Amino acid sequence: MTAPDQTSHRQIDYFFSCVSPWSFLGHAPFMAVARRHHATVAFHPVELGPVFAQTGGLPLAKRAPERQRYRLVELQRWRAKRAVELHLAPAFWPFDGALADQTIIAALQAGLPVDDLTARICSGVWQRQENLALPEVIATVADEVGLPGDNLVAAAQDEAAKAAYLGNREKAMAADVFGAPSYVLDGEVFWGQDRIELLDEALASKRPPFRPVA
Repeated sequence: MTAPDQTSHRQIDYFFSCVSPWSFLGHAPFMAVARRHHATVAFHPVELGPVFAQTGGLPLAKRAPERQRYRLVELQRWRAKRAVELHLAPAFWPFDGALADQTIIAALQAGLPVDDLTARICSGVWQRQENLALPEVIATVADEVGLPGDNLVAAAQDEAAKAAYLGNREKAMAADVFGAPSYVLDGEVFWGQDRIELLDEALASKRPPFRPVA
């Protein structure tokens, strides 16, 4: 196996959802790593429920109490480590994140930058306690980062955005992604914002991707 072409830009497939606190915690440091290595980021907002169902995961409410309690401890640890504000139980969460995720997709389809939009949507959920299930709230959030909010929210409800959202789920399955955030480099999955350091090292070393070994 040979290493990827070191003269070309690497692409990282980024699977995430605004309903995931881990996606929020990892977004800024992940984007910083991608920029430092001049890597292209392919944004793939994905619906997590069906991904969990197909890969053996459980939604939070169905997990064992011990796992739920540990999740709350981990969120506090990483909130402190990342030095960010984070509500452990936001006022408007859980919620259906499809419209917010599809608004990011609509921006992608319009050729617009989505880094700031993604960060602001996630902040709305996990820091500002905004109701990101409401179209008018999403439109205002998009306006704040200089994007046409009303147009994007309308496009997010069209068939093209819905089809792309479903397609992202299929891409996740094909890539062996089972949770969010996941960063896929040359077919190697880095699951969780606590794997960003390992992703950084893989980019720096330009090593061949690791593969499952039977």
